[in-house]
Amino acid sequence: MLKSINTNLIIHPDEFDNNWINRANKLNVTKLSLHPVGGYRATESLYNMLEWLKNDDTKQLIDKACNSGLQFGYQFHSAGYLLPRNLFESNPEYFRMDKDGHRVDDYNFCVSNEKALNIVSTRAVELASKLYKNDNKFYFWLDDKEGVQCYCDKCSKLSTSNKNMIVMNSIITELRKKKKKKKICYLAYQDTMTVPTIKPQDGIFLEYAPIERDINIDAENDPSTNIDNLKALIDFFGKKDSEVLEYWFDNSKYSKWTKPPKEFKQNKNVIKKDIEFYARLGFEYFSSFACYLGEDYIKLFGEPDLSAIRS
Repeated sequence: MLKSINTNLIIHPDEFDNNWINRANKLNVTKLSLHPVGGYRATESLYNMLEWLKNDDTKQLIDKACNSGLQFGYQFHSAGYLLPRNLFESNPEYFRMDKDGHRVDDYNFCVSNEKALNIVSTRAVELASKLYKNDNKFYFWLDDKEGVQCYCDKCSKLSTSNKNMIVMNSIITELRKKKKKKKICYLAYQDTMTVPTIKPQDGIFLEYAPIERDINIDAENDPSTNIDNLKALIDFFGKKDSEVLEYWFDNSKYSKWTKPPKEFKQNKNVIKKDIEFYARLGFEYFSSFACYLGEDYIKLFGEPDLSAIRS
């Protein structure tokens, strides 16, 4: 493992406990982040997490993590929170148009509607204020489903990546009105992997999340890794704060997002090669989901081996 790298493990809120704090410190992890369950439950699970963050016991546990030397953060799909679906009845124009020309409120929204963007940006600032002990980096991802974008006349002229960039530019502009040091990620994931052509505002950094990757093949030699495109993304966004979000320890993925969890076995050789490859490209932060490794996992299989993050 390379020296002095920044590492981040991302877990579900209901798995966060004293054991995870101790585990993260033993692994010399830089940061621990919470990820409310995504997919069709993303909005509900985000609301649930925000309520949970109000609890004194939760705050004390997060304080303990921070006092132990860990940085703390949150990463989640947020479109349904940023533009509440209950606005659809009064303002269907805020929401995406499907390929048949119908406005629908299922996923994402119309990025060409200025009023919708204003609501999204205002609620992003509100949301940021609710994330207890979050650092200055924010991860407000759009919905976790390919192809569910707006096809209105204006939006249909934009690539999915440019639509994502429009939203992130709007949010960071609003976030930085109160604090200039705040940053937000552009998530390169599924259909936003292609390089945008709209210039990012100051404070936007690249987060690269190759969910399609084969866990048994290192990224450099995996046919699904478009290295030229990856290099182009880094060139476009710059190396500053760039972050790779991998699935090295994501037992939720390996368990097909269904509990009880399966027994997890890390692939040390692949992880080592991946980190060296991403470091050569210039990534500054190395993150991985590490879900489904909580108390219920330990009862079934004992403490998981995650040593590759520091080996």
